[in-house]
Amino acid sequence: MADASSVIPAAVLRNLADKLYEKRKNAALEVEGIVKQLSTAGDHVKITAVINQLTTDFTYSPQANHRKGGLISLAAATVGLTTGASQHLEEIVPPVLNSFADQDSRVRYYACEALYNIAKVVRGDFIIFFNEIFDALCKLSADSDANVQSAAHLLDRLVKDIVTESDQFSIEEFIPLLRERMNVLNPYVRQFLVGWITVLDSVPDIDMLGFLPDFLDGLFNMLSDSSHEIRQQADSALSEFLQEIKNSPGIVLPCASFSRSILKQKQHVLFICHFLTRAVLLLKSVDYGRMAEILVQRAGSPDEFTRLTAITWINEFVKLGGDQLVPYYADILGAILPCISDKEDKIRVVARETNEELRAIKADSVEAFDVGAILSIARRQLSSEWEATRIEALHWISTLLYKHRSEAFDYSCLKQVLTFLNDIFDTLLKALSDPSDECQDNLTVMPMGHLLNDLLVVYGFSQEDLEAKKGNEVFLAKNSCPISCVVLLVLDVHACIARDPHHFRQLVVFLVHNFRLDNSLLEKRGALIICRLCVLLNAERVYRELSIILEGESDLDFASIMVQALNLILITSSELAEIRDLLKQSLVNPAGKDLYVSLYASWCHSPMAIISLCFLAQTYQHASSVIQSLSEEDINVKFLVQLDKLIRLMETPIFAYLRLQLLEPGRYIWLFKALYGLLMLLPQQSAAFKILKTRLKAVPSYLFNGERLRRLPSGDPHQFLHHMPDGFQTIEDGDVTEDGASSHNGINFAARLQQFREMQHRHHVLAKTQAKSRNISTSSSKEAQRKDEPTRPHSIERNVPPSRTSKRGPG
Repeated sequence: MADASSVIPAAVLRNLADKLYEKRKNAALEVEGIVKQLSTAGDHVKITAVINQLTTDFTYSPQANHRKGGLISLAAATVGLTTGASQHLEEIVPPVLNSFADQDSRVRYYACEALYNIAKVVRGDFIIFFNEIFDALCKLSADSDANVQSAAHLLDRLVKDIVTESDQFSIEEFIPLLRERMNVLNPYVRQFLVGWITVLDSVPDIDMLGFLPDFLDGLFNMLSDSSHEIRQQADSALSEFLQEIKNSPGIVLPCASFSRSILKQKQHVLFICHFLTRAVLLLKSVDYGRMAEILVQRAGSPDEFTRLTAITWINEFVKLGGDQLVPYYADILGAILPCISDKEDKIRVVARETNEELRAIKADSVEAFDVGAILSIARRQLSSEWEATRIEALHWISTLLYKHRSEAFDYSCLKQVLTFLNDIFDTLLKALSDPSDECQDNLTVMPMGHLLNDLLVVYGFSQEDLEAKKGNEVFLAKNSCPISCVVLLVLDVHACIARDPHHFRQLVVFLVHNFRLDNSLLEKRGALIICRLCVLLNAERVYRELSIILEGESDLDFASIMVQALNLILITSSELAEIRDLLKQSLVNPAGKDLYVSLYASWCHSPMAIISLCFLAQTYQHASSVIQSLSEEDINVKFLVQLDKLIRLMETPIFAYLRLQLLEPGRYIWLFKALYGLLMLLPQQSAAFKILKTRLKAVPSYLFNGERLRRLPSGDPHQFLHHMPDGFQTIEDGDVTEDGASSHNGINFAARLQQFREMQHRHHVLAKTQAKSRNISTSSSKEAQRKDEPTRPHSIERNVPPSRTSKRGPG
């Protein structure tokens, strides 16, 4: 230390601590001259002593002016050292860096100025302190003093220049430092970080793409910054990176732009070699997987601009990444499907394009293709509040069915898909209650017929089946009632899954279960669901299965409601015309008889449904028997409401054949008896009574042959025969015999009537039980009220004055 004092005059040391800047500056210039002389003489021991004295006595001094003078003198000493300064950087730079955290803003300003001057002298040797300097600059960029910020910006610019021209910079050591600061919210720090990312990315020898996943999330986080400038800078940086990723596979394009004559020139050959090397590095360094994870999260950001940028990146990744993205299929799909319903039009367009691109990718590795994960995403999105998302989820289910049915995938994958269908059955059935009411043209991007066609092909439908389905689709599309695309697609998926007998049974059971739990589903969409399944599968098969299930239904009230709904659909729906035609032949066709008997078992839950079924099957005598068997308990308000509907339906074209049969009273005497029986059950003032009475009175009286009708034995109606074409004969109730035989085509009407009475007895018992429970409940509530009543008069009497009669004396 004595050597340093003898080198630097006392007057210079005093001036370094002076409060006036000019005196400190002049003293620093003298220090510069002294150090320059020592450097020329090669006396590095004294130079070290001088630097240590300046550091100890000045830069670490508690006096602010001493610290300012020490910083200026250290910079001056570095200038004096010139080329030899690198030997003493370990002694010069740390005190300056320490001053960046000084409480005095002027000291921080002089620290920036000193480091700037030091960096100008040492240039590339400065890199060994880069991480410490970067950390200090990051903090100073958000300094509260504007002058300090300005000085820090100047220093930052110089450091960037040094880094870009240095070959000693280590990007591997820098990235952890950058990653730690990417989530800082301070706008000045964010600008500082984006600036460094942009600069480093512009350096050809620095591969920032390889480390992009480390700071990509931070850049996306800046897209939602409140500052427009920061958002713009972050977007510009992201756009540049995306462009580099898009260009990285095209390494052959520059070669094609050079002619053979130019290629012969050495400088261009060297350029191309350099370019190819750089392109290969870029291609190898693009980590689509890690970045895809980040993009998926950002695609769900509440910020609109962030979502758009993320989905745009995903779109490019799907195009460029190809098979590399197969393991991330499910995650990407989970990000795309919600964006398809985004409120921003640009996001919806890009999401739809990405969805189609993703669906078009063919994975070479079956093991990498996680079918279960993708189907799980599709199932989850079936519960989305947005219709477009639900539709695309259904499309993905059909796509996977198709892909894994093809020869390109082994049986294990197909089995995985089909097994998963068992898990999504309940979810698909819940989708039948979809809140949307109608299809919108801009949502039906993939035609419903295309989806259905794929599914039908998967399950082996013939081309004739496909054509038949297309015709029915047109009918549903033109239906006057609003139809939900989601519901239709769900039904299509269900129908195709139900191609397998096990799944068919499961579908119908689950469907009845859902109708039982959700009455509104049956009320609002029951007709649509049943009709659609009848179109896609087989109407007779669907109705037979429903009848079997409802026959054993324990909830008798629900069974009655369900049968009434099915009966109404059977009578009115054009999709079930073939079933109606088959039922009309119940007495002449074994298939019609079998269907009649199959439906009868469950139709017994509703008297009016049985009567309707008999009218469809033209078993008029049995209809009359059912009407005659009705008891007082059967004829209630619900029955009369159903009867009113039937009378009105009999005026529609569906029952035109029945009305025409009224023109042959001698042949269809039991039809008249059944209709008059219904007329007797109706209140005379009701509209249905007037409609039916008017219809019956419309039959000309001359058609009645009183003599022939009187000859009909009341006990044996089957003896009154009339000839029919092709050798068949019919009795009044519609039963058929051939060659005079007495068979009823295998239908035991007596047993059917007994079956109906037994079912109605069960309903009567249930009704009595329910009424008894209600009475007990009512009685209990009245009893509770009576228990409270005796206490009330006593309490009132205490406060009521005596009446006049109580005051009368004896006599």
